[in-house]
Amino acid sequence: MPLFIRDPDVDALALELQQITKARSKTEAVRTALRHEIERNRGSVPLRERLAKVKEMARRIGPANPDFDMKKFTDEMWGDD
Repeated sequence: MPLFIRDPDVDALALELQQITKARSKTEAVRTALRHEIERNRGSVPLRERLAKVKEMARRIGPANPDFDMKKFTDEMWGDD
């Protein structure tokens, strides 16, 4: 089934993509772009889920130790006694 693009802007974008990717046709360029976009969206985790994971990690770590001496820690880590 051939690809018919009626919108001139979309046609220009498809042609530009075809040229950039060196696809054999606009159809091939659009097919590849659509596959990439579908995979990108399937692989993305919604922000709400990412934030929930980070919040759970922070909860497990617990509150910061107010007596922790970062300067002393980094000096010891780098051997700068």
